[in-house]
Amino acid sequence: MITLSNIAIQFGKRVLYKDVNMKFTNGNIYGVIGANGAGKSTLLKAISGELEPTKGSVELGPGERLSVLSQDHFQYDHCTVLNTVLMGHTTMWEVMQERDALYSKPDFSDEDGIHVAELEEKFAEMGGYTAESDAAALLSGVGIKEAKHNRMMSELSAKEKVRVMLAKALFGNPDNLLLDEPTNDLDLDTVQWLEQYLSEFEHTVLVVSHDRHFLDCVCTHTVDIDFGKVTLFAGNYSFWYQSSQLALRQAQNQKAKAEEKRKELEEFIRRFSANVAKSKQTTSRKKMLEKLNVEEIRPSTRKYPGIIFQMEREPGNQILEVHDLKATAEDGTILFSNVNFNVEKGDKVVFLSRDPRAMTALFEIINGNREPEEGTFSWGITITTAYLPLDNTKFFDSDKNLVDWLSQYGEGNEVYFKSFLGRMLFSGEEVLKKVNVLSGGEKMRCMIARMQLTGANCLILDTPTNHLDLESIQAFNNNLKLFKGNILFSSHDHEFIETVANRIIELTPNGIIDKMMEYDEYISSEPIKELKTRLYGE
Repeated sequence: MITLSNIAIQFGKRVLYKDVNMKFTNGNIYGVIGANGAGKSTLLKAISGELEPTKGSVELGPGERLSVLSQDHFQYDHCTVLNTVLMGHTTMWEVMQERDALYSKPDFSDEDGIHVAELEEKFAEMGGYTAESDAAALLSGVGIKEAKHNRMMSELSAKEKVRVMLAKALFGNPDNLLLDEPTNDLDLDTVQWLEQYLSEFEHTVLVVSHDRHFLDCVCTHTVDIDFGKVTLFAGNYSFWYQSSQLALRQAQNQKAKAEEKRKELEEFIRRFSANVAKSKQTTSRKKMLEKLNVEEIRPSTRKYPGIIFQMEREPGNQILEVHDLKATAEDGTILFSNVNFNVEKGDKVVFLSRDPRAMTALFEIINGNREPEEGTFSWGITITTAYLPLDNTKFFDSDKNLVDWLSQYGEGNEVYFKSFLGRMLFSGEEVLKKVNVLSGGEKMRCMIARMQLTGANCLILDTPTNHLDLESIQAFNNNLKLFKGNILFSSHDHEFIETVANRIIELTPNGIIDKMMEYDEYISSEPIKELKTRLYGE
């Protein structure tokens, strides 16, 4: 349990929020949402003690332990992978170190023996005798194979370190758990494992994430930071989003009477509650909605970009034909081979692989930026493409301002290009910013504006939600569901895949799996799991 009493956080004259009085209780998972800069991560830092609030106090339940997902991936480079996870339970690790130091003394005394016995008792009470096997199980769950458990952290890749840090945070069944962007750099299988793990977690969790499906699967409550306040709602992200959109529509309809508004909101809450009760999501076993005062539901102040892709030309029947493509990585790993498929009119294809380099290699090949080791491809004569690459660094190696930068990719006057930038939430003096100082999210919005200029009838998107906030992801997702052309994309966003794709192609070293089905059905299919095992050579 975590109790916030009169918390206020202020930086200089800027007040993030004040008068925060809130209790986070056992058995619940709280998704913390808010616009960029609203103070989501700051709230978690104040709870963990990393940051001192301007006013107020944070208290844990008596004797309770708090665990935090560390963002410093180099801190444990001098440690083994297994020991790094064991350090997640600080008290247990200290007991282990003290006990081992006593055992290694050359002049071990009777007094030392008494103290060791006390330490052994504490160690047993904390589950110390199964600690290494528990830590190993967690590491395997997050995708770190047993062969790496005794290696040094410095030998792991950046993505592997992220997974070890997650295992460290989860280790020892902490009473309170703070997770800031826990799904970053995790593949879809590991995210699914984490969703299941947290669904069975009986203590208190606060999580910041841009993954909507993850928030919906695990969260019983939503903590919304808006209007300079921190407000607690029962329900997951989808409930918050849909209710705030309903409140916005009502606010725009000034003729709606107060009683009609109330009835509409109450009907929405009733329908949502019924849907949750029938849901197969991991949170269906939890009480998702408590008594809610409909007067508390307000339109969000957050702005959603205007992402609108419109085709200048209707595509013909021939979209893309691929024959016997093969690609290998620089280290010699076969990314994919024997790749054969035809994209049909109306296909929205998500490409999957256990090695994310495979999708990038395919997209670079069909965009003419890379030569395949083997095979050919051909586009239909009516097809125009717009490509959103995974790495956009080279596009922003310039000191041009946003307007001049965007004007390189289309024809029109300054007002025309400012209108596209305005849709992407760049307004006023912001359009004169130099592109080489933009943040990752701002660069992505610029790249999306660039794509919209083309009027293409086939969109190629390599992990399009990278660096985007929840509002941009939601707007992007909503438009792609309505887009009439073809979409070829990769993503680690479950909701994005489930709601956009009507076809799934998985690239493996020994061929492809090509299915016309929903993503949820694909990942739960036993025959497909067996086929994957064979194609990945396991």
